[in-house]
Amino acid sequence: MEKVADIASDIGEYIRQQRSNAKISLRQLSKLAGVSNPYLSQIERGVRKPSAEILQQIAKGLRISAEALYVQAGILDLPTGGPVGDAIRADTELTERQKQVLLDVYESFRRENAAATPVQAARAKTPDTAPLTTEGAESKESA
Repeated sequence: MEKVADIASDIGEYIRQQRSNAKISLRQLSKLAGVSNPYLSQIERGVRKPSAEILQQIAKGLRISAEALYVQAGILDLPTGGPVGDAIRADTELTERQKQVLLDVYESFRRENAAATPVQAARAKTPDTAPLTTEGAESKESA
């Protein structure tokens, strides 16, 4: 039970921090998110643990990625992608859909490259894949 309280406290602190960074009052965020002022206050103080749906509404009000709140709340695992993924998620000019498409494409490239790397390394070590020289081709033709 204590673990749930810690998560609620962490997500509440994170929401408060994001609200403060956006220079939005608690009342303004409650109106933007469509969540009651007392309930939002309880979330920020760690008294309540919000559902995924409420987190999505709060994310919209804060104009941040719902995924970021889901990770903070322990609903999603920490995303991969390093600084590129972080930059995509942080870009305020992109819609959530555009961010997700970019992240999907980026991750598919990373998986493709990771799968190709062992094959390329194996080929480099195998003598059968050494390129034929012109001399080798000529000697085969004359034989």
